[in-house]
Amino acid sequence: MAALSYRSAAKIAAREMHSSRGKFFFVILSVAIGVAALTGVRGFSTSFRSTLLDRARSIMAADLSARMFQQPTPEQEKGLDEIAASGVEITPVTELLSMASSAKTLDPLLVSLKAVDPAKYPFYGEVELSPAMPLKTVLNADSVAVADDLLVRLNLKVGDQLKIGTQLFRIASVVVNEPDRLSGSFAAGPRVMISREGLEASGLLAPGSRAGQRYLFKVPRPRSGAPISDKAVADLKARLEKLLPEAQIIDYRETNPALTQGLDRATSLLSLMSLVALVLGAIGVAMAMRAHLQQRLDTIAIMKSLGARSGQVIKIYLLQTLLLGAAGGVLGVALGIGVQRSFPFLLAKLIHVDTELHLQLSTVLTGLAVGILTTLLFTLPPLLDIRGVRPILILRRAVEDNDDPFVTGIRRKITKNVAQLGAALLILAGLAAIATTLSDSVLVGQVFSLGLVGVLGVLLAASAAVLAGLRFFLSKTRLHLPSSVRHGLANLYRPGNPSAALLAALGMGVMQIMTVYLVQKAVVSELHISAAPNLPNVFLIDITNDEIGGIRALLKSQHSVTAEPELLPVVSSRVVEIDGVSADKAKLKNFPRRMLRTISLSWSAAAPTGTNVVAGKWWAPDEKGAVVAVEQRQAQRLGVHVGSHITFAAQDKQIVATVVALMKPDGQHAYSRAEFVLPQAALAGLPVVWYGGVHVNPDHVGELQRALYAAFPTVTVINVAQALETVRSVVIQITYVIQFLAAFSIFAGVIILASSIAGTRYRRIREVVVLKTLGATRRRIATVFSIEFAVLGLVAGLVGVLFANLIARVLLTRMTVAYHFEWGWSLGGLLGTAALTMATGWVASHRILGRKPLEVLREE
Repeated sequence: MAALSYRSAAKIAAREMHSSRGKFFFVILSVAIGVAALTGVRGFSTSFRSTLLDRARSIMAADLSARMFQQPTPEQEKGLDEIAASGVEITPVTELLSMASSAKTLDPLLVSLKAVDPAKYPFYGEVELSPAMPLKTVLNADSVAVADDLLVRLNLKVGDQLKIGTQLFRIASVVVNEPDRLSGSFAAGPRVMISREGLEASGLLAPGSRAGQRYLFKVPRPRSGAPISDKAVADLKARLEKLLPEAQIIDYRETNPALTQGLDRATSLLSLMSLVALVLGAIGVAMAMRAHLQQRLDTIAIMKSLGARSGQVIKIYLLQTLLLGAAGGVLGVALGIGVQRSFPFLLAKLIHVDTELHLQLSTVLTGLAVGILTTLLFTLPPLLDIRGVRPILILRRAVEDNDDPFVTGIRRKITKNVAQLGAALLILAGLAAIATTLSDSVLVGQVFSLGLVGVLGVLLAASAAVLAGLRFFLSKTRLHLPSSVRHGLANLYRPGNPSAALLAALGMGVMQIMTVYLVQKAVVSELHISAAPNLPNVFLIDITNDEIGGIRALLKSQHSVTAEPELLPVVSSRVVEIDGVSADKAKLKNFPRRMLRTISLSWSAAAPTGTNVVAGKWWAPDEKGAVVAVEQRQAQRLGVHVGSHITFAAQDKQIVATVVALMKPDGQHAYSRAEFVLPQAALAGLPVVWYGGVHVNPDHVGELQRALYAAFPTVTVINVAQALETVRSVVIQITYVIQFLAAFSIFAGVIILASSIAGTRYRRIREVVVLKTLGATRRRIATVFSIEFAVLGLVAGLVGVLFANLIARVLLTRMTVAYHFEWGWSLGGLLGTAALTMATGWVASHRILGRKPLEVLREE
């Protein structure tokens, strides 16, 4: 045969596709659903994550924050000016304690003063005022905005005069909520917000004043309008850490542990769902294309009989594969865009957030490329079967190619055609590369790729073992089983039956779907704990030992208090030595040395609520020795670890404590403020001040403030209810989106698996005809097929569920989420796989039973 041009090969491929539209429907459907799930989930998750990050920025009011406890040096000011010249916006926030008074009361009140530039602050979010108005219209050189509890304590109202320092200021509004309330200082006293001009005029910034300075930074958006990249924020953070070595620098992801964990876990899960959509689509392609090429072997044999070379035949079907992948990819991208556009409307009542959806060209091109690439990868093995095979062997494939036992056949294929092994390795390498490239989480990409390789190997081995075991079982019990059962089991290894491939495909699909379900269930449970409605949202400062009993009783009597109060004992101390090195010479990492002079110690017999021990072990309840548990981030800043020794000094007493545990608080409880915890015996006899955390109905915080002020006027109430409600709402939105996208991924996966099973219907037509010709009834054929489908589903489900639990355990452990084996859901997945296999098999094959033998025999 003359050389076959690509144009001629494409014509032949297109003509064959047109004549076999029904068979190609499953191929295009599998590619389209896989690409649609990938494009839709990935596109929406990218847009939603961008929206979530904007919400996280609003909780800090900036991209980064640098807290300093002294004025910057001239060199540091020069460095900050250079950063500003590069396009980064900077605004300072000064926080200090001061006394305020009014003409209506003779007693001055300690207040927490916050000076900002209302023209810039905040970069993200907004300050909520009552009456509602923009902050820049409220604050000027002679006006302030105050918290409601200041009005209560000083018996004032909006419009009255308040004296701060040497100046009188008009109270212009009431501060309801500040976006950066959680990242600011929890200083004693009601909040007073003042302009920077007003602070200068008050005379409070005298030399030696203990004013805390926070610099807020806003990274410029790229000119393309794309979201600010994490890399840009990380680069600026590294630059600031080098410029301001004693400053505490955090980015918008570190404002609240619950929010940080929620964002990280959402990113990992959304990446996992995108990868699952990819592999499930590939499974559908593999099954459908395998069935199609097996059906075309007669045509291939005729071509080779007429002189066509293997390369020419492969060229035809390679182009056909590319056309199918492109058609499915284009359809899938169109469906994916529709899915992406519909998600916000479906979730509108749940997430209450406007997600800006942008049609990202990269996502579209990725979906299209992945659809074509996976189609091409999975058609390599059947295409390579064409090479070097004589036409007579292809024509007699049902006898010659499948007569050997399964294991022997596999061995023979490997030894006679090394290219098949190379194709299998190429498929694994290709999918692993795509998974790693697509994954927004390197962890998920690595675990997913390794799990993919492992499960494929085990599934193929399990398929061989099951089929060999069935053959052996039937050889020993053939006469003791009903004939329909024998036939159904023997059908699994009959010549030409793709049982091994179907087992591998089904098992992998079940593994992917169950992994998504198990991981999202565990993560959502953890997020629900982080977003629990009874976590402390009002904190009490400076409670004396004499007041603690009365505080407990008052909180218990308040109907607005919805959870047991958390009360934390605190002993003021300082660090003298770290591992024998004087505190003045200790190597600290982004931690002001002066902070070592004012630290707080607490005691607890067991790990406090909301605290996880990440290294070492907590002490026994009756511990008398000097041991200490250190908060993980604080330990990194101080350079200590389990086994280190820290010398604390409180009054005239020195405590040399051994670090026995590192702890990681969740940031949601009162004990999250305790960075050093010791046994009570180690702190016996030292003066104690108590801090408290209590959950109050956000609408009734004012009532509690008034009751506490009336009974305990020296106790300061810090109201962060509105700020925590913002965090809680974001975390709840994350859980809803994770659950919704997981459900969509599972639904798409089930459809793809169903189409994979349905793609085998063309192989069953001839078998049904042969059985009918030999006298089999419809009922008997239905029983035989049902047994075959059920065994396939049970075996694939068993392997898939076991691997799903294994991979879920690895992923959850790496994500620091508790793993629990779900017996009920695992059993449900196993039985569900069997039911899906049977149902899909019969939905696709029920019409076959009505075919008359003569209709098919005439086609021979």
